[in-house]
Amino acid sequence: MKRLNNVMGGLAALAIAVLFSQCAGNSNTQTASAPAQAANLSGMKIAYVEIDTLLSQYNFCIDLNEAMVKKSENVRLTLNQKAKELDDQKREFQTKYQNNAYLSQERAQQEYNRIAKLEQDLQQLSNQLQTELMQENEKNSLQLRDSINAFLKEYNKTKGYSMIISNTGFDNLLYADSIYNITREIVAGLNARYSSPATK
Repeated sequence: MKRLNNVMGGLAALAIAVLFSQCAGNSNTQTASAPAQAANLSGMKIAYVEIDTLLSQYNFCIDLNEAMVKKSENVRLTLNQKAKELDDQKREFQTKYQNNAYLSQERAQQEYNRIAKLEQDLQQLSNQLQTELMQENEKNSLQLRDSINAFLKEYNKTKGYSMIISNTGFDNLLYADSIYNITREIVAGLNARYSSPATK
């Protein structure tokens, strides 16, 4: 159960990591000759968005993370409660067995088998609930990415950027003048479009 608690404790961190990686997206680059690239770059209008800031301030992302933390906590509590009940039954069986409380060895074996089945069922339940959490996390990541991409397409119809780059720490962008940082504008636009379930 200690391993189970470690896995469950890390699910919130996993949720954040998956959301970060999904939002950073995949950049497809086309190869061209150096003069052609230089000619194209001279007319390009480029901006960047700080993904860390966006994810920490975009209300949809905040709501998704809070929901996942609550579900992870509910799963942890459920599994811990069932594990405690199982441990109590194991201790009771051990005490009865040591005190020869069972009428026969066959009856003791039946009780042992019943408890072993409960332990197996608990492990299966743990695996099932963790799989469901990970699947929901992946679904949330896709929804978040689609939400951001859809907004950026609409936003860029009037802004006319050739490229909007995502920046997570030093992963993608080592240096850029802050004049090209449109993070606040994007966060404000996303939040203006989003209605929290609590306000519906």
